[in-house]
Amino acid sequence: MSEEYIIHADTCYRLAEQKAAGYFASLYQQVMKKTYVSVLTEDFELWQRDHVRGQSWISMFARGKRGADGGDYHRYIQWLKHTGTLDAYLDRSVSYIYMRDLGKAIDSPEAQAKIRRVAADVKQRLLLPAATNREARPAFVSFAGLYRWAQKEGIEPAAIWVIDKLKGVAAHIPEEMNAEHAQRKLIKIIVGVVMHAIEEMGDEPSPEERARRLDEAIRLGYSYGLTYPFIDDLLDAQVLTAQEKAHYSDMIRTALLTGSVPELGEWSGARKAMIQYIHSELREAFEYMKSRQRPETQHLFFEQAYVFFHSQELDRAKDMTHATYTNEELYVPIILKSASSRLIARSILRAPLDEGFEDRTFFYGIFNQLADDFADMFDDRKDGAVTPYTYYLTYRDQRPDLINPFELYWTVIAHLIHDVYRSDAKAREVILARAINGLKRCKARIGTEKYNRIMEIFASENPAFNRLVQHMVDKAEDVEFFDKLLRDQLVAILKRDRNEKEEFAETVKTVRRQINDTLQIAKPDGIPAMKESLIDAANYSLEGDGKRLRPIVTWVMGVQEYGLRAESILPLLRSMEYMHTASLIFDDLPSQDNASIRRGRPTLHRVHNSATAELTGLFLIQKAIQEQASLDRFDAKTVLALMKYSAEMAENVCVGQAMDLSSKGKALTLEQLEAVCFYKTGIVFEAALVMPAILAQVNEKELEVLKTFAYHAGIAFQIKDDLLDLEGDARLLGKPVGQDAENNNSTFVTILGSEGASKKMWEHYCTAMEALQDMPRRPVFLKHLLDYMVSRNR
Repeated sequence: MSEEYIIHADTCYRLAEQKAAGYFASLYQQVMKKTYVSVLTEDFELWQRDHVRGQSWISMFARGKRGADGGDYHRYIQWLKHTGTLDAYLDRSVSYIYMRDLGKAIDSPEAQAKIRRVAADVKQRLLLPAATNREARPAFVSFAGLYRWAQKEGIEPAAIWVIDKLKGVAAHIPEEMNAEHAQRKLIKIIVGVVMHAIEEMGDEPSPEERARRLDEAIRLGYSYGLTYPFIDDLLDAQVLTAQEKAHYSDMIRTALLTGSVPELGEWSGARKAMIQYIHSELREAFEYMKSRQRPETQHLFFEQAYVFFHSQELDRAKDMTHATYTNEELYVPIILKSASSRLIARSILRAPLDEGFEDRTFFYGIFNQLADDFADMFDDRKDGAVTPYTYYLTYRDQRPDLINPFELYWTVIAHLIHDVYRSDAKAREVILARAINGLKRCKARIGTEKYNRIMEIFASENPAFNRLVQHMVDKAEDVEFFDKLLRDQLVAILKRDRNEKEEFAETVKTVRRQINDTLQIAKPDGIPAMKESLIDAANYSLEGDGKRLRPIVTWVMGVQEYGLRAESILPLLRSMEYMHTASLIFDDLPSQDNASIRRGRPTLHRVHNSATAELTGLFLIQKAIQEQASLDRFDAKTVLALMKYSAEMAENVCVGQAMDLSSKGKALTLEQLEAVCFYKTGIVFEAALVMPAILAQVNEKELEVLKTFAYHAGIAFQIKDDLLDLEGDARLLGKPVGQDAENNNSTFVTILGSEGASKKMWEHYCTAMEALQDMPRRPVFLKHLLDYMVSRNR
């Protein structure tokens, strides 16, 4: 098949390779001459004045306290404030991001002013009052925090879009891959592209222009970031067969050379569904990035993307059993891939050419790459991956010509400080702090003994310089960085969330099964035939494939949050489902919603008739009252309070249905629709939370928090129902879609439109999530329940 190439692969890679080879040759000469030793010795003498202090008891206490609290996001920040080091910490951290991610020289007054402004803004956010910053996680890790930021910027659609995309990625990462690190990289790229967009805006743009650029940056950041989990990580992992990897790589190469993503073609086996999803997402991402390029920038974008991919492929293809790789073969692809990944982040925004940025980014990349490879050395060696460190460890005795990667690392540092950043004092401060911080973290992670053995291998040729470095590792203070704290927090949060979601799903599954097992109404011997037929009708409705969300919520709150015995609240669970099923039977009647399908089966009045359905609903209500009256493990006063509350809620549900019926065919206002929704849906959800709380005799303040949460969660749930009626899958929903439009009902979609309804749903989601911050306990289940409510497909 003939394909038209839009770039010359060999030519563009050869030119990039020549530049990288020239850079490596310069570094190689410096390593051979050991010039870095005297240069950095002098630098460290200057640097240590601000970082190595006397052994006062205050200094020792400060180091110990830091180590103890470093894993707690907010307590650690408060400790930095308490010790007076927060300003320097943020200045150092923001300066580093300006150098690494934005490719900036930081010695100009303009750059320093920007760094101070950003650091001040970050500080203000970090020191928010506890009531508004209670959850120990960065705001951008929280969907509620992300959406609130998007509201301020006027980019809610982009936030909703990327939240849905991130959830999809998380659901499709194979088990063989490190899910947390894959998601971390994706989020990091999105944040990085947004930072580039903000930096490129220059003078204050109009709010509309700022919103447009941020919206685009989020979508471009996701589109580019998607390549990390679904190209780089996927090809590195043991997920695909060798033949599948080759086919997959050929597809990517073809897309970069021709500007068009090829069809997936035949793909069989257990990974078919995963690959189909990945192919679809990458195609969409590729087309979006391509569409945002101007004709004059598109060629450069594809060349940089190809150099990035091809250098990764060359690096990935290395085999540890091959003992004759040259130094150039080991390092040139690393220089290219580490630089290209940063260059692309800016080029996708169509930023104007900036030679200073290009050069700084090109020279800087290998500094981070060598630091990362050092940190990952033992994992890489275990996996058989070829990196400068693993290869040197394997062949150093056989290959005296091999360059020591640790020496090259310090050479790069000396080159950056003096040749790239022109001996700037702030650059020296940041780069040396980063290097010492990396060694400190490594030593803490692998232990002193193992760390010292590694240093004997990599640093033995320069004992005096190594003693100086290790002195800094042991004694230097204030070398921490905010991005490392965020990284650690993000990975921990993603891992915790994954475990909590698995526990949430298992809890729902287990409790749902238990509830289903106890719902069926028995038919005692000798009962009248008519009563037997009513019980059969009731059991038919109860047997449907219901979600059982309300009794599940009651069980979790009662048993897991309030410590009630599971068997003692079974009557309450049954009563709730009897009441709910009765309300559905009434809703489905021809005189009301006239529904034909419920829970994937014909509605009760279709199976029998309307009279039987009405009587069955009344029968279930009486059974629910009987169940509540049999809560004999609790004192009578508490049970009476529960029954009184339950009756009030049932009364309100009737009001809600009456409001709903009277609104048929009428155009409701948003306020009217929210009132109907609360009385029809929110009240029932509130009852699921409040009734176990009544049995547990919690205080009035907590009851009010539960009611606030229920109000907003209930409306969010209803909006999702309205959206599913518009765009859902009837097979998954268990009922026909388009019913609201067919019945001319006012819904959040008809009033606000699809996009407006989504925005309103997320507004209620955020308010409900914020209400949980006022709970005296951490209700993990409710957090994930709320996530489920707005993410479900049925």
